[in-house]
Amino acid sequence: SGQTSAPMLACRGGSNGGLLVGNAMVRRPELWGAVVCAVPLLDMKRFNQLLAGASWMAEYGDPDSADWDAFLWRYSAYHHIDKQATYPPILMTTSTRDDRVHPYHARSFVARLREVGHGATTTYYENIEGGHGGAADPKQQAFMLCLYFEFVARTIGASLAPLRAEGPGINTDTYKSGE
Repeated sequence: SGQTSAPMLACRGGSNGGLLVGNAMVRRPELWGAVVCAVPLLDMKRFNQLLAGASWMAEYGDPDSADWDAFLWRYSAYHHIDKQATYPPILMTTSTRDDRVHPYHARSFVARLREVGHGATTTYYENIEGGHGGAADPKQQAFMLCLYFEFVARTIGASLAPLRAEGPGINTDTYKSGE
């Protein structure tokens, strides 16, 4: 409808949302100008072997059973990376200390992208602190948000002009960090 175009469209998701955007990227790469995938679940063949993954089999299915062929492989983004595809730039983030979704998912996905020749458009950031939320404290949360937005802005060519927050309860003239 002319509202935007694929080069100007970005998506971001974390955890199960990372599963969603990982699949959106590998299934329909032509739709995106940038992808931000955070603390994602991407390898549905091995999820049950890592951290809390075994407890998710009631939700996702058992990859060591007929469930794999029946449906799990269809949304295992890792297994659908295509050497011939042209993928949009991706920022993949994870946390070394994530106690829910093992960093293996992000690490292996990035390694596979690089292995098949997509390294130039793949950016990887692993926070050594924090947990499943990706950050340990408000300062790190702010850093991660800035990382996401800067990646998207630079990738799709948006302006990085300073923003001024105004509205109910926000006074940028008196706000001080940490308040």
